[in-house]
Amino acid sequence: MNILNNPTLRDKLSAAYVLGTLKGAARRRFESLLATSAALNHDVSIWQQRLNAFAEFVPPSQPRAVVWQNITRQLQLNSTVRSSLWRSLIDSLNFWRAVGLVSSTAAAALLVLLLVRQPEPGAISAAPTLVAMLTDEHAQPNIAVVGDMQRHTLTIKILATQNVAANQTLQLWAIPKHGNPQSLGLLAKDGSISLPLPANATPQNIAMLAVSLEPLHGSPNSNGPTGPVLFKGTWQQI
Repeated sequence: MNILNNPTLRDKLSAAYVLGTLKGAARRRFESLLATSAALNHDVSIWQQRLNAFAEFVPPSQPRAVVWQNITRQLQLNSTVRSSLWRSLIDSLNFWRAVGLVSSTAAAALLVLLLVRQPEPGAISAAPTLVAMLTDEHAQPNIAVVGDMQRHTLTIKILATQNVAANQTLQLWAIPKHGNPQSLGLLAKDGSISLPLPANATPQNIAMLAVSLEPLHGSPNSNGPTGPVLFKGTWQQI
């Protein structure tokens, strides 16, 4: 099958590649296609943008000393070689760029696959996770949203502090495929917040999420925003 002519399969494989769940021969085959396909590179770039910002949810963690000891032992580095190698790596701009990319992608994968989707004790399987990256008119990520269908909660992370006047607020909306927008709650101008996840707020019913600027206590119109829509993004299941 030629995956380049199958947008749905291309999208799924790109997601698996960015998350790191595409393994072995399948990953090598994907990378060979990636080297020559502009469409595949575009799909991978989209998934990197979607997931990398979710690393904001992951708290910093200092590796234990034994981790570095194990790396040294497995690579069979003596002190002289190790010192020389690490000095060359530290001096290498490409190394730090690679570390940044790998760390962001790995953190995003850990967030989505482990942190958010941890099953309750005794649960047989975890419910699907819903995600949206809300961007501004310049396609810059501003707000990350994760929906946990098992716990019926939304976790919203404000990635950049918003300039909101004292008499205004940000309001999160679910935009359905049919019918009026549904308010999901009010947001802070920075930090994180948790809100209830309505049972019907799934990608089967909701096309996208949006954030509007509203009066202090929210939109006076229950059928939708009254202020400008600042951010929006597709609501997806992973």
